[in-house]
Amino acid sequence: MTIAPYTVTGPVAQHGEGPVWSGRWGGLRWVDMLAGDVLALDAGGTVRRRHAGAVAAVVRPRAAGGYLVAAERELLLADSDDLDAPLRSLGEAWTDSTIRMNDGGCDPDGRFYIGSMAYDEGPGRGSFYVAGPDGGLRVVLPGVTISNGFDFSPDGRLAYYADTTTGRVDVLDYDPEAGLTDRRPFAVVDPGRGAPDGLTVDAEGGVWVALWGGGAVHRYDAGGRLDAVIGLPVRKVTAVTFGGENLDRLFITTSALGVDRAEQPDAGALFAADPGVRGRPVLPTTL
Repeated sequence: MTIAPYTVTGPVAQHGEGPVWSGRWGGLRWVDMLAGDVLALDAGGTVRRRHAGAVAAVVRPRAAGGYLVAAERELLLADSDDLDAPLRSLGEAWTDSTIRMNDGGCDPDGRFYIGSMAYDEGPGRGSFYVAGPDGGLRVVLPGVTISNGFDFSPDGRLAYYADTTTGRVDVLDYDPEAGLTDRRPFAVVDPGRGAPDGLTVDAEGGVWVALWGGGAVHRYDAGGRLDAVIGLPVRKVTAVTFGGENLDRLFITTSALGVDRAEQPDAGALFAADPGVRGRPVLPTTL
């Protein structure tokens, strides 16, 4: 099945990433990652932004109110849902300035996970971490290269994860006590069709994957079979999430890094599609 996208904004981001819908926020937020900004889409279509630091890798709602931003090497917390609320740091997670945070998300029990990567994309220099109650990070998956998409099946028993350079989306078992175990391949992307970046899981268990360099979003059913494609007019597609009042609209972020805007004028824009299936509410963090 082929699904047509449409533009929601102009090219507002250099490297748009990590879209998240929260009714508490009144809509969508995402990041302009390497500008260090969090973006918010108002009901009237206006895009607001606030600067968080050198990098803004992830934004997630907090269960108790407020939100979290994963910055370059630290987690930042706001105690209010207001986009411009003060941010306080939980401390530098590591000192190596050549490594930065990338994509992440939460498990069904509210624990926050964050991946890392080297600025030079050096093989195996990144890790995938889980944050403890105090925000301290523990390695879950070592030796990753570009830690990216992360989300859970509707029943919360499976987690989907992409290390972009592997060309795969992997699946892991999840248990509240044991955490993530038994990582194994779920879907393999033909290198000619791009590389897996951000992902989200719909209410039917389908996994929607943004394809970096592929100009598309793929949906894989719960068995790992490709069953829907959204083609985009830009090549660097970065991440996806469901939003809208009924969670039936798929938002898609894109990047203009290294792109000739004359060739791809919409690079960095926010897109959407109506896929005919609903998503699930975002999993908040208990941090």
